Amino acid sequence: EVQVVESGGGLVQAGGSLRLSCAASGFTFDDYAIGWFRQAPGKEREGISCISSRDGSTYYADSVKGRFTISSDNAKNTVYLQMNSLKPEDTAVYFCAADLRSTCTVVIRTHSVDFWGQGTQVTVSS
Repeated sequence: EVQVVESGGGLVQAGGSLRLSCAASGFTFDDYAIGWFRQAPGKEREGISCISSRDGSTYYADSVKGRFTISSDNAKNTVYLQMNSLKPEDTAVYFCAADLRSTCTVVIRTHSVDFWGQGTQVTVSS
């Protein structure tokens, strides 16, 4: 059974940091693109970051560039999103999504992926 499970969300003050984890299981972790998305109440889902296993390339939305860092640990089948300098506008439910034999261009542009996680809440207080 394929699973994609996020963890690491929580409540943090503005300016603080959180690290989200996306643990994947049930598929070979060698040709994938994994993206992080977020959705705030009343807003559309936004693709904010992605990493591709094919060449290690990464993507960041302008809204998080310079503050968030995506990385992967293939030995642990886990992708991380380090979030620094958090702002109240970063408050949202964060989802990771895995797309096999794919690229970040596909993941971010189409939001059409093979597997979605259940989401983890991030709340940034002012």
